[in-house]
Amino acid sequence: MNTIDAVKELLLRSGTSWVLWLLGALSVVSLGIMVERWLFYRSRAGDLKALAQELDARLSAGELQLAAQELERSPAIAAAGLRLADRGPTAADKAMQSAVALERGHLERWLAYLGTLGNNAPFIGLFGTVIGVIRAFEELGHGAPGHGTASTTAAAAQVASQAVMASIAEALVATAVGIPVALPAGAAFNYF
Repeated sequence: MNTIDAVKELLLRSGTSWVLWLLGALSVVSLGIMVERWLFYRSRAGDLKALAQELDARLSAGELQLAAQELERSPAIAAAGLRLADRGPTAADKAMQSAVALERGHLERWLAYLGTLGNNAPFIGLFGTVIGVIRAFEELGHGAPGHGTASTTAAAAQVASQAVMASIAEALVATAVGIPVALPAGAAFNYF
């Protein structure tokens, strides 16, 4: 048995159902991430306008310590800069850049998964479709002329035709499932 036949046999034995299970599992994980990210972002939300007004009042009055304390209560990058403001603008800038890098890690957590799933779930479904089409052609090959008498060949062709149509229908289900798995993941990635 050559490599192509071995791979074909493996794909025919495995069928397309595992692709559907995989897409289902990926979708459940995706939904969990969407809920987690939504709750995380909601917990981090604040009234930036009120915070800016409070900071403006504190900084205008020269109350750096009170301004820093106000920022500590909110997830603001400027708090890192205010902590080092007495060391000069370069130190404050570096502190804020470090805080941005740390904050970005928290904000972008799991977003790569959503983006990857949004881009690749249709291809996973398409892989299931390819497996189904291979199965359909295999069925079609078994009903080909020359595999018996004329009456058995006609009956075999009818059965093979029905099997081919059923295999193609099954194959297209995998692609159809891949698309609704991808759409929410891609939309959530873009939203977050």
